[in-house]
Amino acid sequence: MVRMSGRRAPGALAAAAAACVLAQLIAAAQAPSRPRQSAEREGGAVERLRQAVLAETTGPNVRRAVWGIIVHSLDKNERLLELNPQTLFVPASTAKIVSALSAAEAVGWDYVFETRVYATGPIVAGVLTGDLIVVGSGDPTPDGRAGDSLRVWVDGLKATGLTRVEGRIIGDDDAIDEPRPGAAWSWEDLGYTSGALFGALNATENRMTLTIAPGPREGQPATLSVEDFAQERPLVNRTVTTASTETFVWPEQRIGEEPLSIGGSVRPGTPPFKLTISTGNPTQWFVTQLRDRMIRGGIAVTGRAADLDDVQPPPDRTAATLIYTHRSRPLSTIARAMLKDSINLYGEALMRLNAASGPPATNDAALEGLHKRLAAWGLPKDGEHLVDGSGLSRRDLIAPETLFLLLKKAFEPAGTSPFVSGLPIAGVDGSLASRMKGTAAEGNLRAKTGTMSNIRSLAGYVTTRDGEHLAIVVMVNNYEGEGADANESVDRMAVRLAEFTRGTIP
Repeated sequence: MVRMSGRRAPGALAAAAAACVLAQLIAAAQAPSRPRQSAEREGGAVERLRQAVLAETTGPNVRRAVWGIIVHSLDKNERLLELNPQTLFVPASTAKIVSALSAAEAVGWDYVFETRVYATGPIVAGVLTGDLIVVGSGDPTPDGRAGDSLRVWVDGLKATGLTRVEGRIIGDDDAIDEPRPGAAWSWEDLGYTSGALFGALNATENRMTLTIAPGPREGQPATLSVEDFAQERPLVNRTVTTASTETFVWPEQRIGEEPLSIGGSVRPGTPPFKLTISTGNPTQWFVTQLRDRMIRGGIAVTGRAADLDDVQPPPDRTAATLIYTHRSRPLSTIARAMLKDSINLYGEALMRLNAASGPPATNDAALEGLHKRLAAWGLPKDGEHLVDGSGLSRRDLIAPETLFLLLKKAFEPAGTSPFVSGLPIAGVDGSLASRMKGTAAEGNLRAKTGTMSNIRSLAGYVTTRDGEHLAIVVMVNNYEGEGADANESVDRMAVRLAEFTRGTIP
């Protein structure tokens, strides 16, 4: 009897192997490859992202607005989403991105403003017989958020041995065009600090504080008071003390009037409160401030503070001697404050740095230099029409694509450059300190905001859940609801980008 072996015959083995290979080929043909599956999954994630972001443009109170949106992967150089990328929008303060980057290109991040103080007469035993003339170059920071206190100036003057000035403190602002509102600035802004005028000499960001209290009886004007050194700022009191309305007071720089009007109503019994207003002529404000600080700091001054334009005859400067030079903090520090807190005065100062060397640094000369610089960067000529450095003008126009190209040019992943580190951080600081808290965007999104009536914008960088770096530009003009509605729509877009992943469905 013959026993059969458990091994298959060679012919059977070959047939089985062929069948196995055939089955694998059929399966491979019927099933998509892993890269294809990954690409489809990724494409689906991007499409869901697009739908989620675009849905925010059709929500209540913003659906009638004009939207411009760009979402671009900086790591993959991939456009994830765009809506009206070439349309010109009023940018509000996202225009300060242009001011910061162009100023840095023009003069470098280490640039400092210099302000020089000259004595027109001899200084003998600490006494100057003559005037002090302060020659400005556009430093916006003295006694401001990015500048030195005027006490530093006083200490510098005292270090020269100066103890008494038998003459005036005169401000020379001829290095910059005369302080005036920018093109198409709203007259309603001019009394507020957002509309403070910029000049060659500036102090306290050209802001002053007004204390307001109810009048002694109903029907009478409220009481307005300022510090002694601010007495020269002419004010017209148009307020009334009344119980018939809620307390509301505002500053109003009426067209053709030098004084600032203070209007509104104050209820009887209201505790004194403060209103911060613009100071008017920045040159006069600077020298008034400096004179006051000098006297309080131990340097007697017998003459008045004056704008050089108002001094007749002009002081004799043929024998003037330079006795002190103040150097500002570097441009990197000033730009950081401007971006974080959206300081319009700083935006105007930085824009002027685009002007060709040689006074005066007019706004027109600065814009000419800016347009040449943007053209040299390869930006389309018709992609912007900016008329100031702060974004306060309603004539300012820029396309989302132009802002994106600037963001792309300035991007660095570490986030340590003066520009990227200067952008407000969601939920942390600057103009984004109170927004997107408790979301994936908090501590992640870095972006410049823009805020005007019926205008909101956001431009910067956000990192996705996968660690992918995205540039984001969102601009919305002419929304029909409240500003909070537009902000919430923009914020939800940014949060959705921070949550985005290409791998799995969020």
